[in-house]
Amino acid sequence: MPRRPMGPPPKMEKGRMKSVFLRLLKYIVGVYKIQFVVVVLCIILTAACSAIGTGLLQNLIDEGIMPQIGAAHPDFTRLYQVCAMMGAAYGVMALCQWVQARLMINVTQGTIYTIRTEMMKKMQSLPLSYFDTNAHGDIMSCYTNDTDTLRQMISQGLPQVTSSVLTIVVVFGSMIRLSWQLSLVVIAFLLFIVYAGKFLGGKSARYYVAQQKSVGKVNGYIEEMLGGQKVVKVFNHEEQSKAEFEVLNDELRDNASKAGIFANILMPIMAQMSNFLYFFIAVVGAALIIKGILPISLGVLIAFLQYTKNLTNPITQVSQQISGVVMALAGGDRVFRLIDETPEVDDGKVTIVRVKEENGQLLECVERTGRWAFKVPKEDGTFDFVELKGRVDFKDVTFGYNKEKVVLKDLSLYAKPGQKIAFVGHTGAGKTTITNLINRFYDINEGQILYDGIDVRDIQKSSLRHSLGIVLQDTHLFTGTIKENIRYGNLNATDEEVIAAAKLANAHHFITHLEDGYDTVITGDGGMLSQGQRQLLSIARAAVANPPVLILDEATSSIDTRTESIVQEGMDKLMEGRTVFVIAHRLSTVRNSKAILLLENGVVVERGDHRDLLAQHGKYYQLYTGAFELD
Repeated sequence: MPRRPMGPPPKMEKGRMKSVFLRLLKYIVGVYKIQFVVVVLCIILTAACSAIGTGLLQNLIDEGIMPQIGAAHPDFTRLYQVCAMMGAAYGVMALCQWVQARLMINVTQGTIYTIRTEMMKKMQSLPLSYFDTNAHGDIMSCYTNDTDTLRQMISQGLPQVTSSVLTIVVVFGSMIRLSWQLSLVVIAFLLFIVYAGKFLGGKSARYYVAQQKSVGKVNGYIEEMLGGQKVVKVFNHEEQSKAEFEVLNDELRDNASKAGIFANILMPIMAQMSNFLYFFIAVVGAALIIKGILPISLGVLIAFLQYTKNLTNPITQVSQQISGVVMALAGGDRVFRLIDETPEVDDGKVTIVRVKEENGQLLECVERTGRWAFKVPKEDGTFDFVELKGRVDFKDVTFGYNKEKVVLKDLSLYAKPGQKIAFVGHTGAGKTTITNLINRFYDINEGQILYDGIDVRDIQKSSLRHSLGIVLQDTHLFTGTIKENIRYGNLNATDEEVIAAAKLANAHHFITHLEDGYDTVITGDGGMLSQGQRQLLSIARAAVANPPVLILDEATSSIDTRTESIVQEGMDKLMEGRTVFVIAHRLSTVRNSKAILLLENGVVVERGDHRDLLAQHGKYYQLYTGAFELD
């Protein structure tokens, strides 16, 4: 496959970069203010001690060494004093660096912990549409690669840049104090060094931003391939998958290589320029001292030369850190965009709770009595409890996932309490969309959906979904025991209730024949179990919630006929006394439905029970007599 042409990577806006940095600083200072202040003080002391230790070289040479050369009775008192002061300065410097490093571990890990926690908290509040429109691997990249770049910046980049800047200020002030004439020469070189660092650092920063985006694309593609390996192998798509991955991998390599090239050539250039400056100052300074033009001592020149190294090294470090900081800010930008995503809107005031009857009145209770009721707020601040029956009405509902394509058009239907309503129709007719709207995974564009006469938009989403049991075609099981997976439908369920739900779903028999029974650990989405067994666990999970309304979304379409009869028996037990919505490809599974709705392009074209629809000799009749599958 030919490689896609790549244009220049996009730049990250300076305003956005500044905003991300300030926001990250708020996380650090907001939680670890005292520790961060101590770290800053340690950095200041480190820079000061470094400058003091270097400055003492002048005293060491001019006062401790030069006067003793050729002396008949040398006195090393001053030499010892200066050496002791230098030792104390470097000792304090080492202690400050240790304290700084130790505290930054707490600050860094604590900050990243807080950010990850906020990301997970926000992700749980996002609408389903967000996950439908964003690659899961790209989202995962925010938790891994992007937060790791932030960790490196907080633990290494930020302290090093701060230390370098302070060192530059302190050292340059000391250099001016020693010799303003030589300092002017240094300034001229510094301007050139800064310009080179800005040019090369800016180039690498631009490609580091592109690199982070490329990492997200690669992660997203790998995540898709891991989840779809069976499909890849079934259709012999291995070569095409490798070719598609190669395109993304090439893009990542190109961006990473270009970022690395500019970043890696920066250090050698800076180092050689630093060496040249050192050499130039040594030669010029020595010549001027010998000729008597520059009125400074040998000790001053040696101290000045050491200051030159101390000055150029932090400038080089800052230049080198620019790329890493920009890469971290690019990752931080992606992280904060996730945190700033608009959460799922929930304006519902009515909640659905469990109730018990006492002296002829319904009262909210914590016991799992099996009775459900709407808790409706009144103007005086009290509540009315209205027992939930399970009637669902669609009134002139129009909905589309986007403005360009309408999926449901003026749809009207109803389900009485305890009725089993089936939706049939070709793929894309809008069957699954209807169940998504009942759950309020998406909100309708026009019309009303009523739950016992209450608009679902007035009901809190969490309690609404809590009262709706769902059995999906694709069963997702979590890593944990079978007992924990069943209890996922009701976290407060006792072991006895879990077993009762499994028996109701016809899952108890196969569970007890597993090596560890209900304590058998499931991994890899239940790969050790058959499709039918996973589906039975899904039914048990819905049963333990004991919901008044049940949604079965093609729950038996991917299992064989023999297993289907077992699963169907479990579902029939679960459906007793509940309002049930069934989406089915196999018409044989919906014959006993109270009403069957045939949808076509988002419109109900036929409604009735199995016999009525066959008697009409319409489209349902054609489907039923032509084939038992709607594939």
